[in-house]
Amino acid sequence: MAELFLVRHGQASINSDNYDQLSSLGHQQSRWLGEYFTERGLVFDRIITGQMVRHRETAEGVLAGFGEPSLRLETTPDWNEFDFDRLISQFLIEYPTFRLADDVPRSARYGLLKQALEHWAAGKLHGDLPESWDEFEGRLARQLAALQSQSSSAKILVISSGGAIAMALRLILMSPASMMVKLNLQTRNASLSHCYFNSGGFSLSSFNAVPHLDTPERRELISYF
Repeated sequence: MAELFLVRHGQASINSDNYDQLSSLGHQQSRWLGEYFTERGLVFDRIITGQMVRHRETAEGVLAGFGEPSLRLETTPDWNEFDFDRLISQFLIEYPTFRLADDVPRSARYGLLKQALEHWAAGKLHGDLPESWDEFEGRLARQLAALQSQSSSAKILVISSGGAIAMALRLILMSPASMMVKLNLQTRNASLSHCYFNSGGFSLSSFNAVPHLDTPERRELISYF
């Protein structure tokens, strides 16, 4: 059996003008994850990332934690996140009653994203979006199929984003679209999900684990953005 390790990027710069870069905490979370892999004696045959800056920076932090900063990375846009800014903007154009006041708590913004994702999945957004739900699903299905066709007993590390990982896991679990939404909204930064797989399919072993942060002195550093 081969093994697939899915890692969400470290904390991004949520309060800056450019979300697509790690915060100082995100860099640290990534290095700690690499150190955890080293402590476990994990050696990966392939490391694959999306093409976003936060994916690359997370990979660099993990590799620094390995002590192998020059290890080769494979990149593909198939593991990129969906464009959630465009998705929410289009959702609010078509459904303006869901618009939030500027001073609402962060938890309310989760509800807005949930509504936008559910409408997207149901084909209820009709404006100009970079990709449809089916196209997003298709590129993750393509990546999973490629892994199955190329790996026999390899350990594969994929570093991506919460939505892409949630879609991949929803396909692995053969679940309805609502499962992707639920998984996406709870995925932690620098979290680890693990699957076994062969040519016959995938089996989820663990989801959303943060063993490198699950200590008394680090628990307050667990984040979701």
